[in-house]
Amino acid sequence: MRIIGGKFKGHPLPVLKKFQGRPTTDFAKEGLMNTLHHLINWEDVTVLDLFSGTGALSMECVSRGALRVTAIENNASHVIQIKKNFQQFEAKQAQVFKADCMQWLKTNTQTFDLILADPPFDLSELASLPELILPFINEEGVLVLEHGKEHRFEQHPHCFKEKQFGHVHFSFFSKNPS
Repeated sequence: MRIIGGKFKGHPLPVLKKFQGRPTTDFAKEGLMNTLHHLINWEDVTVLDLFSGTGALSMECVSRGALRVTAIENNASHVIQIKKNFQQFEAKQAQVFKADCMQWLKTNTQTFDLILADPPFDLSELASLPELILPFINEEGVLVLEHGKEHRFEQHPHCFKEKQFGHVHFSFFSKNPS
């Protein structure tokens, strides 16, 4: 796995050998970041990375100059690796918390400019995630939900775009999709 763009472009991103999950492919990450490039001013953006897994999406945001990145991951081994990666790249603007994302959302009071959610594709609450997460994006903010083909969000009133890269779908939401 490598960092796709920004100041750390091309650098390898260490990942646990026994990673438990489905990391976003480099192909899908590149497509996502190219799409976000037209929607986000990286220097002014605060990012929340839910279901962080490898932390690769957080590091892509750090590499592009995000103001602040908060990663939430439930697996303790993954959290340790994400912390090591933040330290390796001296990402002082990034922090990771070990927490269940669904529980964390219930107590969170912060808002963000960009929220990236990459839940397990079989998460029972996946269809309701946009409604749960939208209150935490700023007025002009963007929520990106990664999901499989089983879920479709084009008809959701806050969905303004959907992109597919291989088997991965990204749905884009905002409070004011027009």
